[in-house]
Amino acid sequence: MGYKSDIEIAQEAKILPIDEIAKRAGIPEQYLEHYGKYKAKVSLDALKDHADKKGKLVLVTAITPTPAGEGKTTTTIGLGDALTLLGKKCTLALREPSMGPVFGIKGGAAGGGYAQVVPMEDINLHFTGDMHAIGAANNLLAAMVDNHIQQGNELGIDPKQITWKRAVDMNDRQLRFVIDGLGGRLNGVPREDGFEITVASEIMAVFCLSTSLTNLKERLGRIVIGYSYDGKPVTAKDLKAHGAMAALLRDALAPNLVQTLEGTPAYVHGGPFANIAHGCNSVLATTMGLTHADYLITEAGFGADLGAEKFIDIKCRMAGLDPAAIVLVATVRALKMHGGVAKRDLKEENLEALREGMENLTQHVRNVADVFLRPVVVAINAFPDDTRAELELVRKECEKHGVNVALSEVWAKGGKGGIELAEEVIRLCDLPVKEPLGFVYEESSTIKEKIEAVSRRIYRADGVDFVGPAVKQLKQLEENGFGKLPVCIAKTQYSFSDNPALIGVPKNFRVTVRNLKASAGAGFIVALTGEVMTMPGLPKLPSAEKIDVDENGRISGLF
Repeated sequence: MGYKSDIEIAQEAKILPIDEIAKRAGIPEQYLEHYGKYKAKVSLDALKDHADKKGKLVLVTAITPTPAGEGKTTTTIGLGDALTLLGKKCTLALREPSMGPVFGIKGGAAGGGYAQVVPMEDINLHFTGDMHAIGAANNLLAAMVDNHIQQGNELGIDPKQITWKRAVDMNDRQLRFVIDGLGGRLNGVPREDGFEITVASEIMAVFCLSTSLTNLKERLGRIVIGYSYDGKPVTAKDLKAHGAMAALLRDALAPNLVQTLEGTPAYVHGGPFANIAHGCNSVLATTMGLTHADYLITEAGFGADLGAEKFIDIKCRMAGLDPAAIVLVATVRALKMHGGVAKRDLKEENLEALREGMENLTQHVRNVADVFLRPVVVAINAFPDDTRAELELVRKECEKHGVNVALSEVWAKGGKGGIELAEEVIRLCDLPVKEPLGFVYEESSTIKEKIEAVSRRIYRADGVDFVGPAVKQLKQLEENGFGKLPVCIAKTQYSFSDNPALIGVPKNFRVTVRNLKASAGAGFIVALTGEVMTMPGLPKLPSAEKIDVDENGRISGLF
């Protein structure tokens, strides 16, 4: 008998009414705005009555991703269910999936197996409309930019220096580079343009870092859309667009409440790309969970060099958050890939390759413990073909660094498969805090110093080279007053370096920064390395070809 698909498991689950889930989460009914029986938005007023209560924050991150998969979201959900089984009041805060990857090849972001958030079809598709609101706000600003130029260009916007792009929540490579405004003067000013996927829009990052509607509007106003002919930044506030943009986002700003298969409350809200933005769910969802639960389990995107670093240096720094413990997810399969094993050979025991691949895991462990200064547990996401010798090797290597390993079987067993991990997380959270949260760099450092600090301390690079436009942009950003902002390094997720081919633990490499951009609304500087795209394309066989719906509205083929 074969395994059930994720969607089959989700559709067979007995889902509780959202009012019951809200009660478990400590949210009074008057704060709920229902989206059917099983979804609700939670009013921001729910934060005001319990502002003094703070749970313990647990961050789930992972080793450097491989095609073998790590199961970070699945582990996050299973850990939450395991804590609930142990009698702890636990809530999850997860990122909201983009529809582009759902119809492409990457898949959704609702977990898998018996560790999922539901209703998974809704979460992976339109959900509560947040993505559409973000896309509408993005495109309103784009329309106002071009209309301002058309109507006389009082601000002197240089069409060749417009950095703001349009957005759509779909993988569509055809829209990466376009020329618009064709067809004569009445149809706009011709210029080179392009689209980003909605989750790559700065508005998504702004949305996820905002702490209130007022703060959202202020951040939207600071968004830089490009530069004037005399080199000065032009903002959304200059265009008087920020008020209308905030109005479009008003309802979306309230966190979305759903549940796991086992009835643990889960906020699924916001989802910026992790390799080009900070890759975390909204500050408001995280704060909501911390306010009403004893344990709030959240995740950061991709490996710890991207996700955890940005979670600490950007999200925690801005929102005053401090994780009590960090979970680092790995699989034996992925570690063997970092040791040079081809994907087709991963089922065979290979201790030599595993030992070599372990270097990737231990570097992430050292970063968390020695740089961020927080206790860490390694969660091994178990597969049936993992051998006892392989699991024991991982355990012994981690013990050399003073870190415990917990086997996670949540994909197959749900919360019961995460008890060992949950017990270690509880132990770590109860440890006395000996020192403040460690940041990679000081706020007072220059942009160049911050990028070098991340590259040397986290990636273990030999240094950083600024090339092409980045040289001029570095000076321009400092002159325009953006020098004190944190940095958000956009690089491949598949390597500590900026070269995806360098797996494991690369040595003797330098990071090359090609472009720098002020995401002034979000409050960070984006440093682009390598070939990082903000608009993905569909694969040769997109997942959309397998998705269908019958006459009763039952969806199939969605993982």
